[in-house]
Parts: sequence; C-alpha cells; structure tokens
Amino acid sequence: MSKFLSVTLLGMALFLGGTDHNTITLAGTCASHCGRSPIEFTPGQHVRVEVLNATSRLIQVEKPYGVGQISIRSGQQIRLEQGDGTEPNISVVFWDDTGRPLKAIVSKPNFGTLRVELRPSRQSPGDRSVYIRDDGRVNIL
Repeated sequence: MSKFLSVTLLGMALFLGGTDHNTITLAGTCASHCGRSPIEFTPGQHVRVEVLNATSRLIQVEKPYGVGQISIRSGQQIRLEQGDGTEPNISVVFWDDTGRPLKAIVSKPNFGTLRVELRPSRQSPGDRSVYIRDDGRVNIL
C-alpha cells in the first residue's frame, strides 16, 4: 500500500509540477485568424482590369506591350481588356508624375474583372504595378 501511495504521490507531483511552465494553446477556426483569401483567376481566362484613380492628382497608367501611357484624372476609371486570351499574363504599371507614393487596393467584383483602386500612400516607395501571373494569382509590386 505504501508503494502505491508513493507512486501516486510522485505521479501527481510530476503532473502538477510540470504544468507550471506549459502554455495552454486553444485551437481556433481559420475564419478567426486566416485573413482574406488571395485573389486568383483561372489560367487562360479573359480578364478585364478596371483602374480607378482615388487620389486628388493625375495618375499615369500603362499596360506593357499593349496600351500606351494613359492619364487618369481624379475620380476617373478606365477599363483595360486582356485581348484575345493568348496573352499569358497581364501587368499594369502606374505612377504619380509628382513622385508621390501610391497604394493599390485590388478586388474581384465579379468572375472576370480585377478592380485596382489607386489611393495615396504614406509609405515610400509605394505600389507601382499589379501583375496577374501565368498561374492566375495576383501580385502587387
């Protein structure tokens, strides 16, 4: 009986003594900690890019190997088409002529549209382009 009591007390001491330094981890749902899912398109999908100037200044936009430089006034929105669907990826380059940094906020309002809202930014150098990769993922550079 004394051996059983000794083993029980030793076990309890180890169990209770070992929990003083452990941290308790609680599982949470992905919805509570994961953030928003990335914006993606199906590779080869026809994508329309809408660019909105939400600054108070004139912004320049260019689609390399496509549309030349376009000036967008404050509050103006333009729409750029992908083309014939054989274009492997899409990139849109933008800048402020005064050199001020910009922030690109991207959204997917419907199945085939990428909306890029350009806002003023306090972080230099800011965003300069939006790139839809060959695999359909959207990067802000």
